[in-house]
Amino acid sequence: MSTKAFKQDKVALIKEKIDKAQVAIVTEYKGLSVEEITKLRRALQAVGGDYMVTKNTLAKIAIKDTPYEVLTETMKGPIAIAFGFSDQVAPAKALSTFIKEVKKGEILAAAMDGRLMSAEEAKALATLPSKEEIYAKMLGCINSPASGIANSVNAVMSSLVRAIAAVRDQKAA
Repeated sequence: MSTKAFKQDKVALIKEKIDKAQVAIVTEYKGLSVEEITKLRRALQAVGGDYMVTKNTLAKIAIKDTPYEVLTETMKGPIAIAFGFSDQVAPAKALSTFIKEVKKGEILAAAMDGRLMSAEEAKALATLPSKEEIYAKMLGCINSPASGIANSVNAVMSSLVRAIAAVRDQKAA
């Protein structure tokens, strides 16, 4: 039986995670073993997230008056919440990959910036590129014109050097 102090500590822990989170994803963990949940938790921690199995009533108390309060209606049955602290996409990718591998569990909903996302939208979040991929693409777009100009200038200079060399060879002969 849980004591009142234990429940208050659990609510405080959830609130602490909610305050730092950029995204919260509600999942059903039915059928997962402790080892599988631990593996998922480690995968999420590797991408700057966390995974917490919790009682619905405690989670509802913890998210009250936060942007994640929209998740209240989705908290039915045995749930766990995945949090993303540094990236919104990486936790969804890690969850989707894990669910595909073990063929157990399910994404029920997600919340980001105070907006409730359906299960389909949360799964679609996993298909988006990560921050690093977006930064790399932006850098490539910015760098492309500059490298094109540099290549054009080098081509003109190379042509000029070849023309001067050809004239030199012609006069020497």
